[in-house]
Amino acid sequence: MKRIILTLLIIASIFSAANAQTFTFGIKAGANINKLTGEAFKDEFSFGYHAGVFANIGLGKHWALQPEVLFSQVNIDTANSTTAIYNPDFDKLSHIQMSYLSIPLLLEFKLSKGIALQAGPQYSILLNQNESLVQNGKDAFKMGDFAVLGGVEVKVSSLRVYARYALGLTNINNIGDQDQWKSQSIQVGLGLSLF
Repeated sequence: MKRIILTLLIIASIFSAANAQTFTFGIKAGANINKLTGEAFKDEFSFGYHAGVFANIGLGKHWALQPEVLFSQVNIDTANSTTAIYNPDFDKLSHIQMSYLSIPLLLEFKLSKGIALQAGPQYSILLNQNESLVQNGKDAFKMGDFAVLGGVEVKVSSLRVYARYALGLTNINNIGDQDQWKSQSIQVGLGLSLF
């Protein structure tokens, strides 16, 4: 229920702000370079992807608000020491794939006509995970992940090129207290303003 209310509030804020100074709506897609910290995972980044929509709402000459809704695929490799920490069945997986619905809400500061710095919170809702990642009926990963983002976006006409870093603040380990799992992600991609 909280997820539905949050999504509806974001959509309502996008459309209620359509009368602001400027309003842009578009699509975007790109690569995720992901990592989970914790003893259960390899200390390396792996690739995934994201795709979705964004709105950019002008708040004056230099400021804008950019809410987004993205589908993100996260790929992670487990470490060899996982058996010592968790159920031996968990160690049979060398690769984990998860899907998230990510909702970043970015505050944008325009350095110049084509370059902007962006920062803000992101809440991600776990849509699915490997079915074998269930222990005694309990999912291995928590259903939500809260993170902070920071990055830069370059705009050329209706095309946008962006790069940003996301640092997870939530321990997403839902199995036990032996180890904290926190996400890190580098996102790079292209966006296209539709109007």
